[in-house]
Amino acid sequence: MVDVDGALAELRRGTEEILVESELRERLAAGRSLRIKAGFDPTAPDLHLGHTVLINKLRQFQDLGHEVLFLIGDFTGMIGDPSGKSATRKPLTEEEVAANAQTYREQVFRILDPERTRVVFNSTWMSRFSATDMIQLSARYTVARMLERDDFHNRYHGGQPIAVHEFLYPLIQGYDSVELKADVELGGTDQKFNLLVGRHLQHAYGQPSQVVMTVPILEGLDGVQKMSKSLNNYVGIKEPADEMFGKLMSVSDDLMWRYFELLSLRPGAEVDALRAEAAAGRNPRDIKVLLAEELVERFHDRDAAVRARQTFEDRFRRGALPEDMPDVDVPARGGSVPIATLLRLAGLVGSSSDGQRMVKQGAVRIDGERVEDAGLTIAAGSVHVVQVGKRRFARVTIVEEKA
Repeated sequence: MVDVDGALAELRRGTEEILVESELRERLAAGRSLRIKAGFDPTAPDLHLGHTVLINKLRQFQDLGHEVLFLIGDFTGMIGDPSGKSATRKPLTEEEVAANAQTYREQVFRILDPERTRVVFNSTWMSRFSATDMIQLSARYTVARMLERDDFHNRYHGGQPIAVHEFLYPLIQGYDSVELKADVELGGTDQKFNLLVGRHLQHAYGQPSQVVMTVPILEGLDGVQKMSKSLNNYVGIKEPADEMFGKLMSVSDDLMWRYFELLSLRPGAEVDALRAEAAAGRNPRDIKVLLAEELVERFHDRDAAVRARQTFEDRFRRGALPEDMPDVDVPARGGSVPIATLLRLAGLVGSSSDGQRMVKQGAVRIDGERVEDAGLTIAAGSVHVVQVGKRRFARVTIVEEKA
């Protein structure tokens, strides 16, 4: 017998929305292996922790006995997903798609069980689509419904161009669900419209409509903007263990719980117990170590996690990192802030000239590393432990200053 209540409780954790939960309950109760679909456009060669929020959810389904259909959108990747875009997105070349797709395949099995994963490419069926097939598919959805989507709606009313091929993207993504007979499709909250198109098209083609599950967009290390390589607030899953550990230890105590919710594979009851310990007075830093160790072990191994923890402790704790280190937001104009200005705004020196002098004296460290370049600039969206001398510390978040 399937523990449906227990399964649903675990699947709800870190999920934004389930449409429709009663249908998911019925399918879980049926006891058969479900087809769980998630699509990825191979638009970037590296995955970061933000991508793994959804992949972790796929793994939860696998642990419950279900099959994951990891769909690489090599065909749709040559169209370009318009979701959330204010302008037509440049499509990838066939060579770029192929190279990025291979990298994705190599990385996802750091989380997913290969025995319960079927990697599929939508070019397999879309390359056989005729002009007649595409017209028939297009006839199953209306322009009015397309323009209900926020990005299309805003661009249309703002007088910005929308190319006809952009309407094909959600249709093809939806048809992928028809081809795969998906029971459940997962995506980020920004993909909700596309996922619902799949649900609509399955019904139009005489299939049971898939359940749609959306997961939140993970905040980056700054705790404000979404995790993104371009914003330099990300943790890549292929980063060295020491770097990954140090970045995770730099997040704020509040953001730590968000990461536990969306990234940790610990049972929800265990995370609740850690929250209770923190409320009772346990140092949040010690709990953060558990999160950093878990994630480093997942993407490297246990020995690497232990070594990374030891390196961190040698660099910071034995360097007398204070318990009451202040958290400071420093504004950055134009995407970065000079190191001397950062030191002044963080309250670590009295003036920018003092900051430059301290750098030249070798008295400034960022994340334990000595700063030698007085002209160094620090990118917005990053979080660092900054030290001046032996006793002045601050955990500094560089925030993009709005015009």
